Amino acid sequence: MSSQKPLISLSDVYMHFRNREVLSGVNINLQPGEIVTLIGPNGAGKTTLVRIVLGLQKPDSGSRNIQSGLRIGYMPQKLHVDQSMPLSVHRFLSLTGQSENEILSALERTSVRHVIDSPVHTLSGGEFQRVLLTRAILQKPHLLVLDEPVQGVDVNGQTELYHLITELRNEQGCSVLMVSHDLHLVMASTDQVICLNQHVCCSGHPKQVQKHPAYLKLFGRESEELAVYTHNHDHEHSVDGHIVNKKTTHKPNDHDGEHS
Repeated sequence: MSSQKPLISLSDVYMHFRNREVLSGVNINLQPGEIVTLIGPNGAGKTTLVRIVLGLQKPDSGSRNIQSGLRIGYMPQKLHVDQSMPLSVHRFLSLTGQSENEILSALERTSVRHVIDSPVHTLSGGEFQRVLLTRAILQKPHLLVLDEPVQGVDVNGQTELYHLITELRNEQGCSVLMVSHDLHLVMASTDQVICLNQHVCCSGHPKQVQKHPAYLKLFGRESEELAVYTHNHDHEHSVDGHIVNKKTTHKPNDHDGEHS
């Protein structure tokens, strides 16, 4: 694929739900090799925008252009697994059509090889998110789309997951579009932040966005709302991010618009 063109571009996208405007004149370009973090308040239209990027939803107006042959790995915000129908991690990942060796290698890379025979519904928050990430990278994607990838994971586990995502981008040479409302944990390596509130309020490097008037109007003081984290790896975490015996906390889901 050409490195001169965006992997996916959206031009002048509008979307309505029940007579309410969810997206208004949105333009974005996802460039090869970039990590783009999409932030915004609840109801901003983030998940709706992701669905349009993925081609799962057609906008009311505007265009979506995608490079030919683009492979996308998708990590959804929520995935319900019925406890009455036991599904092991191994079976869940085998549905991708990848080989046994590829599945084992991907689980090793995401540090959850030990759960391969566990029922999916028994996994902890951090383990489940890493299994979902494993499924996404098994697609050998040119673009990873991660909708709230750290939900249900404690703060230390979140920093570890963000670090892993950065490593995977560097190793696989893929691009990343990541949705987050955890503004205090936006990655230092994020190439671009897009602040969305039905329209693109501002975009650019995190240090630029946190000082932008539109961002400050939405989220308040930059020092309290958007701190670009740096993480010193001078200790070990479990897959949930535990250093000592810290209890995992679960954060509420973000809902935009009707389902966004």
